[in-house]
Amino acid sequence: MSFESRISFEPSETGNLETAPAPLEVRPTRGVSLFWRTFFFLTLLLIGCIVAWLQTFRALEYEPRALQSAQQLASLVNLSRAALVHSDSIARVSLVKTLATEEGLNIAPREPTDTFELHDSDPLSRSVADRLKARLGPDTVVAREVNGQPGLWVGFSIDGDPYWLLTDPSRVGPVAGTTWLIWLATAALLSLTGAALIARLINRPLKMLSFAASRVREGDFNASQLSEAVATSEIREVNIGFNRMAQRLSKIEQDRALMLAGISHDLRTPLARLRLETEMSVADAQAREHMAADIDQVNAIIDKFLDYARPDHIQLQEVSLNQVVEAAVFSLGQTEGQVINVSIPADTRVMGDPVELQRVFTNLVENAQRYGRHPVTGVLQIDIAAKPMDDTVLVKLRDHGKGVPPDQLAQLTQPFYRGDTSRTSATGTGLGLAIVERAVARMGGRFALANSSTGGLAAHMKLVKAPS
Repeated sequence: MSFESRISFEPSETGNLETAPAPLEVRPTRGVSLFWRTFFFLTLLLIGCIVAWLQTFRALEYEPRALQSAQQLASLVNLSRAALVHSDSIARVSLVKTLATEEGLNIAPREPTDTFELHDSDPLSRSVADRLKARLGPDTVVAREVNGQPGLWVGFSIDGDPYWLLTDPSRVGPVAGTTWLIWLATAALLSLTGAALIARLINRPLKMLSFAASRVREGDFNASQLSEAVATSEIREVNIGFNRMAQRLSKIEQDRALMLAGISHDLRTPLARLRLETEMSVADAQAREHMAADIDQVNAIIDKFLDYARPDHIQLQEVSLNQVVEAAVFSLGQTEGQVINVSIPADTRVMGDPVELQRVFTNLVENAQRYGRHPVTGVLQIDIAAKPMDDTVLVKLRDHGKGVPPDQLAQLTQPFYRGDTSRTSATGTGLGLAIVERAVARMGGRFALANSSTGGLAAHMKLVKAPS
């Protein structure tokens, strides 16, 4: 059980206020937003496509590159051989120097004592070597190192004399791994950017719809209009339907406000006349008193219905919790057999509507007065305490009555539900706790009921603390 749902107050005149757990916390279900879900799946799809494209490209590039490399090397060897064969000894020396400086080709005699390592470290190199042997002859040698000097060495013969031709190894080697990595990173970056833009474009209408729905929930119908000129036909139809729904709800809200005003006027006026006629025309004092009580009860029932049907949208402001509780307790009055203990830190302020908040405590105090007397002594004891937390104020109001069965706790805040006979009065409407729950929710708080471990029912509230 969390600390906030089971309030442990400092010792004071309120006595033991410990109760069973009250579910004040409403923790949202953790999940991934639709944007990130869309982005994640698009990312998987695009990365899979990039990897498949990369592997396909490498497979398709392998044979053409091997053939091209072999042809280039064979051409270099044949041209070098032809140039050396058809040049005299003096021109041959100049030719060898020109090839070394201009073309990066070094030609040297191949000695029997030369040591070399074959250029067969990968499938591409082996394929190039096989193709060179097929074009230049079986005695052709392709090495990657000769006498400890690395490079691309091709051994060939000129008129029976063996020679080495040294050239750049990049002529045969595959595309470097860093090159592939750069290509892959660039493609992935562009793909992820596109995925983010697509996901945002897809989810933006849903985000706007969610915002508009929250505005409707708060009763702000003017800020809930969605654009009906969007290009996407499906989104346009949804927006049009939502706007029509919001307009209809706004009309219903206006009709409800008009109906409430009519009920207040049309019912209270004849009740006032009945009260006046009762006082003037009924001679029997006892009958007059009972009739006046019935009229007061009807007035109270009308007040409850009007309180429950009030609009959900209210303007929050700083409210002194001490003054609200004091006003609610004062309205109850002090009678014999009644004890009310209040323990609230001085100058405790919350965010709410002062009228709504006073109505909350008045209903709770009246509920405790009606049902919370001690089953043995008949004494009414109400304990009210509050404790500020970080950004909330925890409030507990409990009586010392019989409590209620645990399976009925969740139903006590349902409209017109009045519990079992031990907590039911013919004068009640079953709306008091429902009004309290709705009012607390409208002010951004939480409300829950729990049986006290020492007897009685406790009402837990978590209200928004006013900024200091």
